Amino acid sequence: MHDQPQTQSPPPGLAIQATGLTKSFGLTPALREVGFELPWGNTLALFGHNGAGKSTLLRTLATLVRPERGTLRIAGFDRATHPAQIRAAVGFVGHQPLLYDELTSTENLRFYAKLYHLPNPASRVREALAMAGAEGYAGQHVRTLSNGMQKRVAIARALLHRPAVLLLDEPETGLDAAGVIMLDAAVRAVRDGGASVVMTTHSTQRGLVLADQVLVLARGRVVLSSSSEEVTADGVQALLAGAA
Repeated sequence: MHDQPQTQSPPPGLAIQATGLTKSFGLTPALREVGFELPWGNTLALFGHNGAGKSTLLRTLATLVRPERGTLRIAGFDRATHPAQIRAAVGFVGHQPLLYDELTSTENLRFYAKLYHLPNPASRVREALAMAGAEGYAGQHVRTLSNGMQKRVAIARALLHRPAVLLLDEPETGLDAAGVIMLDAAVRAVRDGGASVVMTTHSTQRGLVLADQVLVLARGRVVLSSSSEEVTADGVQALLAGAA
């Protein structure tokens, strides 16, 4: 595991500022007036049952979902007017790896390095693969990799451009114990470098250890927004049980 390189100095203000985010899919509400603020150098753990709106919120932050109402600013950019700048500022790991099966791990990352117009792309690709512990299969085609290996390459993809905001949707899924240790170290290193992280996880204990702030969603609404020091894993679990 290599240390995360220092990110560029973050812009003034907050890493994320969301107000009244609302989104429905057909007649099904996914987000209902969701709002929160995240300072630079902080990690936010997002908890909730399946269907609570966690993935929709992450995809909204990544500009992959357009909210029907509400405002969103990430890294100083407004979602309504500067979505491309937000996409350049964030790294996103979702349920799909967003990798090309016919390319090797290295070729995938070189492709993304071109999209981000990165200087020294070969060096950055090696660095990202090393951070994710994926350098051992850098030359393998993605279609030959296990789900856990693909997840490591997807994490390398998200780290490649040293994002100001890292968005992780249940990133531990498919990882073995060593992979989870790598992931936790990467989250801490990104935060320590001055960037911010939003992550969903089903492990309340692990999420609270990593997080500075906690957000709990139930049926698309925020039911808890707190410092991680003010809540316990049992308290979060009890809140989730009451929201079921």
